[in-house]
Amino acid sequence: MNDVLTRISGICPVLEVPFTPAGDVDEDGFRRVVDHVIRTGVSAVMFPGFASEFHKLDDAEREQLTSLLLDATAPTDVAAIVSVPDHATTVALRRARQAVAQGADAVNLLPPYFLSPPPHQVLHHVEAVLDAVPETPAILQYAPGQTGTALTAETIHALARRHDNLRFVKVEAVPPGPVISAISAGESNVACLVGYAGVQMPDALRRGAVGVQPGCSFTEIYLDIWNRWHAGRIDEATELHRRLLPYLAYWMQDVELIVQAEKTISMRRGLIDDDHCRSPRRPLDAEETAMVQRFLDEFRDHFR
Repeated sequence: MNDVLTRISGICPVLEVPFTPAGDVDEDGFRRVVDHVIRTGVSAVMFPGFASEFHKLDDAEREQLTSLLLDATAPTDVAAIVSVPDHATTVALRRARQAVAQGADAVNLLPPYFLSPPPHQVLHHVEAVLDAVPETPAILQYAPGQTGTALTAETIHALARRHDNLRFVKVEAVPPGPVISAISAGESNVACLVGYAGVQMPDALRRGAVGVQPGCSFTEIYLDIWNRWHAGRIDEATELHRRLLPYLAYWMQDVELIVQAEKTISMRRGLIDDDHCRSPRRPLDAEETAMVQRFLDEFRDHFR
């Protein structure tokens, strides 16, 4: 487990799912996405997340794409994190066990939120999934803006004391900093990753976050920020993030917006063939499309 814990740090992108213009899953395109992200030098990847449009995939598609991911990461040192966002506890247990049996290095657990389940039922769900895969590191995704689920630092630490495999929390609160500080100050072994496209990445790093989970269309920029920061070049890292921030702040006004923007970036970079998002979606207007091109022009030197 310790080796996996080390690899789940740094930049850990959430993989996008390319579709054909007709809306079918592009499996070859997904393989190219996985291969590209691995070659950037990350030590972990995650699928499926909000950036993967997981809520628009059917069961067979999710299972097939998970298999493709695990086949690609198996011969590498890159840790594969398989997310379990299923609402029903019975289904989530099956998904978590299946992912581990297939070779997932860790699981990401998104607490149930549809129709606002009672807090004690949410905790029961989380604990049941943790119990189902006791030898596998788990990441608890805390995304109150997207799910409405509220968990205190004390609750998270209590969960970690009862479940040794709860080792990370992906913090997507707004702002994430106070939550990261509260969790980092506790006595459990839980470490924090920051999500929400890394909008508050420098603040999260100052507060002790050990990794960032953004989308995957411009992984290289996040890696450049991370590497500069950990080489002691804090001012350079902060300046690069400052240049990135206006784009992130605009795109993160809506989850569907940043998913579409990232797919358009990936298409224009040649990483995928089409930037189709399944409906209901949030298409870019003419100015937003021009913004994508300005972004590509500004950061061209960072893409490898």
